[in-house]
Amino acid sequence: MKALIGLLLLVFGHGVSSVLHSLHYFYTASSGLSTFPEFVAVGMVDGVQMLHYDSVSKRAVPKQDWMERYTRDHSEVLERDNGNLQGAQQVFKANIGTVKQRFNQTGGTHMVQWISTFVYGKSTLQRTERPRVSLLQRSPSSPVVCHATGFYPDRVVVFWRRDGQELHEQVDPGEVLPNHDGTFQVSVDLNLKAAPQEDWGRYECVVQLRGIEDISTPLDPALIRTNSEDQSGLTIPIIIGLLVLLLAAAVVGVLLYKKRNASDQRHKPVGSDTSSENTEGQNPAPEAQPLTTG
Repeated sequence: MKALIGLLLLVFGHGVSSVLHSLHYFYTASSGLSTFPEFVAVGMVDGVQMLHYDSVSKRAVPKQDWMERYTRDHSEVLERDNGNLQGAQQVFKANIGTVKQRFNQTGGTHMVQWISTFVYGKSTLQRTERPRVSLLQRSPSSPVVCHATGFYPDRVVVFWRRDGQELHEQVDPGEVLPNHDGTFQVSVDLNLKAAPQEDWGRYECVVQLRGIEDISTPLDPALIRTNSEDQSGLTIPIIIGLLVLLLAAAVVGVLLYKKRNASDQRHKPVGSDTSSENTEGQNPAPEAQPLTTG
C-alpha cells in the first residue's frame, strides 16, 4: 500500500517572534487484535492530542478546549470529519485485506499506519498564557520544587540561580508536560542539603516565556508550600466540625429526653402515685400463729 507521510509546519507572526507549530494526523488500521479497534485516528498539535476517532464509537471527539470551542461554533466541520473518517475506516479495512492477500496470509496480526495533515486553531496557537509559579517541598529534607503551570506555548525556560548566576549543579530539571486544558507544566528541583537556611535568600527561581517578562520567585521559606502545612490546615476545620456534631447530638439528646419524660407524666394513671405505706395499710400482713405441740 502506498504510504503518505506529511509534516505541516505553520509559521505565525513575523520576524524574530515567529513560532513553528507541528500538526500530525495518525491513522492506524489493524487486524487480528481483539482488544484494539480496527481503525483509530488521532490528531495532534505540537505533540498534544486534540482529536480522537475510532471504529467503535464512529465519532470524532475533540480532546482540547480550543478544538471543542471551534467545532461547537462550526458544527459542519466536525460532521465533515466524521464522514471523512468513517470513509477512511472502510478504505483502511479494505487495505488490510489487500495486504493479507498480497502476502498470502489469511490470519495473524497486521497493522497499517498513515500520517496526513489538517489545520485549525490559529488564534489559539498564537496566544501566550502566563504561568503560575509555586515553590513546593514534601518535607524539610526534600528538594525545593519550582513548579510552573498553566503556560502556553510549551517553549519555556525554568531555572534556579544564586546571586544572579544560573545554577547547573544541585538542580534536577523536569520535562514539560501537558495539562488537560491545552496548557503546560514543568518542575525544576533544587537540592539544598549543602545550603544553610540563612543562605536561602541568595536563591531564586526564574521562568522565561516568549511574550512576557521574566518571572522571578525568591526562595523564601514563607512562600514554600509543604505537605505538613496542608495537613495542619485541614486539622482545625476537622476538629471544629467534630465538635459541632457532638454539640448538636447532645442538644438533640436532651430535647428527646425532656419530650419523652413529659409524655410519660401526661399518660400516668391517677392514683398510681400512692405510697408504699398506704398499700401496706390496706393489705395488712397476716399475724403470726403460735406453734403448738401435740
